[in-house]
Amino acid sequence: MPARGTGMIRRTLPLETDLNATSAPDLVTLLPEVRALVAAAGTAILEVYATGHDVEYKADDSPITRADRAAHEILSAGLRRLTPDVPVLSEESADEQAYAVRSKWGAFWLVDPLDGTREFISRNGEFTVNVALIRDHRPVLGVVASPVLDLVYYAADGLGAHVVRDGGKAEPIHVRRPAANPPVVVGSRSHRGDSLDAVLARLGPHEMRPMGSSLKFCLVAAGAADLYPRLGPTSEWDTAAAQAVVEAAGGAVTTLDGRPLRYNERETLLNPHFLAFGDAAREWHRLF
Repeated sequence: MPARGTGMIRRTLPLETDLNATSAPDLVTLLPEVRALVAAAGTAILEVYATGHDVEYKADDSPITRADRAAHEILSAGLRRLTPDVPVLSEESADEQAYAVRSKWGAFWLVDPLDGTREFISRNGEFTVNVALIRDHRPVLGVVASPVLDLVYYAADGLGAHVVRDGGKAEPIHVRRPAANPPVVVGSRSHRGDSLDAVLARLGPHEMRPMGSSLKFCLVAAGAADLYPRLGPTSEWDTAAAQAVVEAAGGAVTTLDGRPLRYNERETLLNPHFLAFGDAAREWHRLF
């Protein structure tokens, strides 16, 4: 399938891989281009969503559809045209990138073409397109778009975090501080287990809100939820773009022992368990 929508990139933007060369103007220039690519990927996904889709399964039994592949092609081709010197690591091409090669990357794009394929298959609309720019093992730019819900969250270092609803004007977003009492906890629709139930029991009174894909992070970033604990498996492409949004909105995404969640530091692309939260004054880590 041809990569639709990539013709929108009118210029090539060389991007230095040295973190010290990064500046807010660089990210100001990149953000609209990345948002346009994500919008094109979202359009391709909605075409499949509207007409039905066959589901296949990868070696790890995770599902994949034509929509995943179409979005991957658009984003990968578009990002390479936008910044030819910056590698692209996508969920759909991760097997092609050996750690011996990617460990030398100072900067790279980290892409999940369709986060929440199970939500896509069940047709509840709670899936997203995620694109992050990683520098020095942390996300410095992130775009998270929900094509069905017509929501776009985006952020970059020094530029804050914003949401666009229904194609309207961008609105700045911030985490909620102090946290609500009782706190609002957001959790996965598809991956809830006994370990999360045990944590919630220790937390005490709370409101639980189920949500799919990286939209869970975005609820924290927008101040609609206070805590997202993830005690099941995720991959780095699942989290990076939304982590950029949470952090730019004033929150944090950390491992259970309080260290920031980082990227491309190990051979595995699986994340450790983590927390996303807004109010750092609450001792969320003590729950674990």
